[in-house]
Amino acid sequence: MNVVVLGAQWGDEGKGKIVDLVTPQFQVVARYQGGHNAGHTVFVGGQKFVLRLIPSGILHPGTLCAIGNGVVVDPQALFAEIDQLEAVGIETTGRIIVSQRAHLILPYHRELDIFTEGQRGERKIGTTSRGIGPAYEDKVGRRGIRVGDLGDPSPAVPVADLVRANVEARNQAIGERPVDWRAVHDELMAWWPRLAPMVRDVSLFVAEARREGKSVLLEGAQGTLLDIDHGTYPYVTSSSASAGGACTGIGIGPRAIDAVVGVAKAYTTRVGDGPMPTELHDETGERLRKAGNEFGAVTGRPRRCGWLDTVVLRYAARVNGLDALALTKLDVLDGFETLRVCIGYRVGDTVVAEFPMELGVLSTCAPVYEELPGWEHTAGVRRYDDLPSTARAYVARIEELTGIPVALVSTGSDRDDTIFRDNSDVSRWLAFK
Repeated sequence: MNVVVLGAQWGDEGKGKIVDLVTPQFQVVARYQGGHNAGHTVFVGGQKFVLRLIPSGILHPGTLCAIGNGVVVDPQALFAEIDQLEAVGIETTGRIIVSQRAHLILPYHRELDIFTEGQRGERKIGTTSRGIGPAYEDKVGRRGIRVGDLGDPSPAVPVADLVRANVEARNQAIGERPVDWRAVHDELMAWWPRLAPMVRDVSLFVAEARREGKSVLLEGAQGTLLDIDHGTYPYVTSSSASAGGACTGIGIGPRAIDAVVGVAKAYTTRVGDGPMPTELHDETGERLRKAGNEFGAVTGRPRRCGWLDTVVLRYAARVNGLDALALTKLDVLDGFETLRVCIGYRVGDTVVAEFPMELGVLSTCAPVYEELPGWEHTAGVRRYDDLPSTARAYVARIEELTGIPVALVSTGSDRDDTIFRDNSDVSRWLAFK
């Protein structure tokens, strides 16, 4: 079985833990979009790992990890992450494969990111300023530099010419502290000796793995509501974070995917600007932030917090074709006497059940809530029947409102604080293969 694991909200749902948890059922874990702006946090035996570019499967010995063509790669960030893993005893040699079609993030991309965000003023997007957007702009503008270009003896356009043109455009746009394109080119070419052993055709590698009967897990970054096409545009990331991006970002056909698992928190969070209907600006929102340690793994920025929004989850289920949900951070809701779940939006005098595409409508709509009783304790519970009855009722109500089975429930940050449910083909395959 080849499975996509992706975010069903605005990112930060706990995908890293879920991917790490189910990796033993797969021989290959492949990341298909985004860059090092996405931090997947995994706790193993009390030790914390924050993975930005390398798939979360790297923590399992023997698992091969691929970075697909849909990812934008900052070699400095990649090397730093490898060095950090090696320093704590995680062997990476021969286990990381990078697509030769993946585009590179260069120093001028980071500068342009900061400059462009500053120019937006009150309409800023809330980027991580790591050069992700400008790198994707160069890719779409057909002036980007790909990993494989560094080792191509006869590229269609010499790398030096591309660097010079791009740096000159940077100097013209920013106008201060002009950059010498030769220095950028020299730095770029100095990366190749270390990159070269990792570079392969990831599409072909995954196809060969499938022919050999190996299972492939496709790991998404960010979340559905940050997808460039299906998210709350323009407050989105620059790549396809939904299930369709798994096909284009690796180079496989849609029939190669057997199941799609959406990861969702038991409440809702968002980083950066843009509409979020259930956001709470009160003590409850602050309580969720503190209990859930809701601060960005990469940026450290506080996340906006609110009640669970099932309108968002229904939308994510539709555009991704979700087969199952993995519900994380149920334990963060411990101790609440009453919980609220958003079941629709009030727009003027009308209540809508589907997610609006118009940003203006979404920014003005009010959540329609249903109240459910809370519970005292779920933290660390590892059997579904041991959860309080009200917690099980909360999970059941999510299934009713979304039409999607909840296959996994996370009750803590550690790898083992997870409940597998025998309630769907996907959950049975992942847990009991």
